[in-house]
Amino acid sequence: MKIAVAGTGYVGLSLTMLLAQHNEVHALDVVPEKVEKLNRFESPIKDVEIERFLAEAKSGEKELDFHATVDVVDAYTDADFVVVATPTNYDSDKNYFDTSSVEAAVSAIRSVNRAAWIVIKSTVPVGYTASLREVLGDRRIIFSPEFLREGHALYDNLHPSRIVVGASKDDEAIEAAERFAALLAEGADPGERDRVNPDGSCGIPELVLGTTEAEAVKLFANTYLALRVAYFNELDTYCKVRGLSTIDVVNGVCLEPRIGSHYNNPSFGYGGYCLPKDTKQLLANYKDVPQSLIEAIVEANRTRKDFVADEVLQMVWDRVYEGAPAPVVGVYRLTMKSGSDNFRASSIQGIMKRVKAKGVPVVVYEPTLDEPEFFGSEVTHDLVGFKSRCDVIVANRWSDELSDVAGKVYTRDLFKRD
Repeated sequence: MKIAVAGTGYVGLSLTMLLAQHNEVHALDVVPEKVEKLNRFESPIKDVEIERFLAEAKSGEKELDFHATVDVVDAYTDADFVVVATPTNYDSDKNYFDTSSVEAAVSAIRSVNRAAWIVIKSTVPVGYTASLREVLGDRRIIFSPEFLREGHALYDNLHPSRIVVGASKDDEAIEAAERFAALLAEGADPGERDRVNPDGSCGIPELVLGTTEAEAVKLFANTYLALRVAYFNELDTYCKVRGLSTIDVVNGVCLEPRIGSHYNNPSFGYGGYCLPKDTKQLLANYKDVPQSLIEAIVEANRTRKDFVADEVLQMVWDRVYEGAPAPVVGVYRLTMKSGSDNFRASSIQGIMKRVKAKGVPVVVYEPTLDEPEFFGSEVTHDLVGFKSRCDVIVANRWSDELSDVAGKVYTRDLFKRD
């Protein structure tokens, strides 16, 4: 099949690699530099598996039939499926989810190709796909949520927990959804076909639902993960205030098999591409529907950042003696987690803003950011100088690079893992 993918971020590029193993894939992006890198078999994003796939394709070890382009005609002509993986975002101040990138992509697709099945992979509000089909009078639009981690997007496509595709309730759309699910399964690691799932079934679970149900699956799944993060962060806050060992309490709680030990490492809050916007978007979908828990999850993330910022400021004042020069707080890495190059909505930015609001200057160490400043704070690539200048260093995730100055590092990364 010929498949086009609109957008080469984590979602789009990982899907391009997955599908190009067995199909002709044209990856479209509006940034020429990203397109040029891909055509040189270089990854524009940090992802171990994507980088490996491209390196093996360049050396001839792996056969990948893909081409990157900025030309919509080149990408969309004669495509059987077009995957839309463009960025969307929810603005909680305006109570507005910006899906303009999806509408622009759909318009561009239809200007070239009237017959292709459009698969929306972008995160959208519950009910969006059905509404778009109705407004455009276009029945050939389906939805498939992604369940990927930053820095491990291709790995998660190769080893999917499940494949979910949403379609309207007509035979043709359901058949297209089943075909797309089969394409995703075909690209997965061969070992996944023989795996045994917790319910006793074998292989990758493939679910074809209504588009609105599939959209809800995405938002509710991510909100549950945010709940896990918020829960263990509040457990950590309690232990810190009461003088208990967080590690001991977490280990004791997580030995309960119904709870388990995933998403239990304290942090400065949930962040990244998905959880902040998806929790707020789900809350917005609850208009006129009774709820208290979803709102509490969103609020818990703010509360955690307030607590951490207060702790950092207290550490600053405890370390700086009267009459000393103005203290400096260092922010060690803006990225959400190790192995990622994403700064978007990273929780440490919330701490940074709160500390600066109290008049304390902040210096950022971020080697992947080629800018002199980040939101008015100096950015440095000089780790030695950074560690020397800062009175307190804030790190959402621990790194052994900080071992020699551990006494002035504030982190809640107790298990030293993402």
